[in-house]
Amino acid sequence: MISGFASTEGTQKFAKNSGVDEGNFNKFQDLFLSNVGIGTYLGEPDAQTDQLVTDAVKKSILMGINVVDTAINYRSQKAERSVGKAISELVRDGKITRDELFISSKNGYVTNDADVQLGFWEYVKEEYSQKGVIQEGDVTSGYHCMTVPYLSDQLDRSLKNLNIDCIDLMYLHNGIEGQIKDVSKEKFLENLKLVFELYEEKRKKGKIKFYGMATWECFRVVKDNPQYLSLEDIVNMAKEIGGENHGFRFIQLPYNMNYDQALLAKNQTLENEPVSILESAVRLGVGVFTSVPFMQGRLLQPGVMPEFNDLKPSLRALQFIRSSPGVLAPLVGQKSTDHVSENLEIMKIPSMSDDEFLALVKKLTS
Repeated sequence: MISGFASTEGTQKFAKNSGVDEGNFNKFQDLFLSNVGIGTYLGEPDAQTDQLVTDAVKKSILMGINVVDTAINYRSQKAERSVGKAISELVRDGKITRDELFISSKNGYVTNDADVQLGFWEYVKEEYSQKGVIQEGDVTSGYHCMTVPYLSDQLDRSLKNLNIDCIDLMYLHNGIEGQIKDVSKEKFLENLKLVFELYEEKRKKGKIKFYGMATWECFRVVKDNPQYLSLEDIVNMAKEIGGENHGFRFIQLPYNMNYDQALLAKNQTLENEPVSILESAVRLGVGVFTSVPFMQGRLLQPGVMPEFNDLKPSLRALQFIRSSPGVLAPLVGQKSTDHVSENLEIMKIPSMSDDEFLALVKKLTS
């Protein structure tokens, strides 16, 4: 296993040597993080896709991206392995060092292993139930499990898949979204506290550096929605468990020019003031990574997005997201090296200033 984790010195070195404008890196938690990251969600769980993802991750890193996002259930554990292979090959060839990269993964969904020739439930029974990792009633109708034994098991599998001994950021994956149909809100919050206690313990053991919540609905919906969560309440929970130096420092949510709730919906409250989730995150010291920048290609169709700055659709989408105050980086799922080259043209230009971004938003919403 490759040892280490993202460091101030390593990520700063990466930013300086990346060949892209240093303005395309955000400093957060004393780390220099590229303002575009690579995601690894889609694709078939086969050897051909494995190689495509490995090549895309390697090329992205060599083109100035040091934020890499995956999850244990993506392609039934094969996405993590593809990322691990890419990182291992780059480290072996002396192209990067581990401390230059910020690697995140997610756990919570029940997953099989595409490299093991068992049906889904056969695998669950053999790997989890018979070994006592999952008890009867632990798995929700959304195929989600957030018990301490299961998440601890999944973290160890993720480390092995990625071939690293420490993950920079471990997310609880769609926690309330995967639980709320079967579990009360009160019970969910009780369970979430146990998850945070587990993650703080794993931080002390050096298996993770930070933890967070990768979400779909909970930070974008209105307060009376059963899935709604207050970011301030979640941060306060982390402080109760981990103190001021707690590890809950990141969230992930959908955001693009169509899913604009993170920017425009004032559904959070801070000091009795309604604010957006992006503003809330900034004020609470939480970094935001965003998913679905292209809505799986739908935003790239002619005429779907408004035009600005003479940019092609993919670059327009990324420029809008990464220029939004409070966003650290959109995570771009890209498998072909052509798409990597096309999307990462964005790293040749700076993001918009706050004034430019606000002027654009006023123009788009008027």
